[in-house]
Amino acid sequence: MKRSVLLYDDDCGFCRWSVSKVLAWDRAHRIRAVALQTTEASELLGDMEASARMQSWHLVGPDGRVRSGGDAVAPLLRLLPGGGAAAPVVAAFPNTTRRAYSWTASHRDRLGRIVGARACSVRPTQSSGGATGA
Repeated sequence: MKRSVLLYDDDCGFCRWSVSKVLAWDRAHRIRAVALQTTEASELLGDMEASARMQSWHLVGPDGRVRSGGDAVAPLLRLLPGGGAAAPVVAAFPNTTRRAYSWTASHRDRLGRIVGARACSVRPTQSSGGATGA
């Protein structure tokens, strides 16, 4: 079985904490985590600019399709036990999901401290489409 790949910022404590929660939830091992700082991540993201790569997490499906930031939430939920029930709700409100992801990403240093993770070394920036940090 070919797994989906969740690409994340390994320099961000909140990002590492979040990915660890996703992987713990993924009891069927349908998701493989790969740090954005690796050669494999660069290969998976192809022509995506380096700055765009570091602005958000990315979910790469077995078919190679890349979804980033808030747009990755519903497809990610579909891979997780029980997440399929929430995925249609998340997918029905894409702008809300993108805004929630963007807010989380722009506050990842503070959120990281709350969960006891090392602060993020990347300064989040604003961009369109919900593709900012985390």
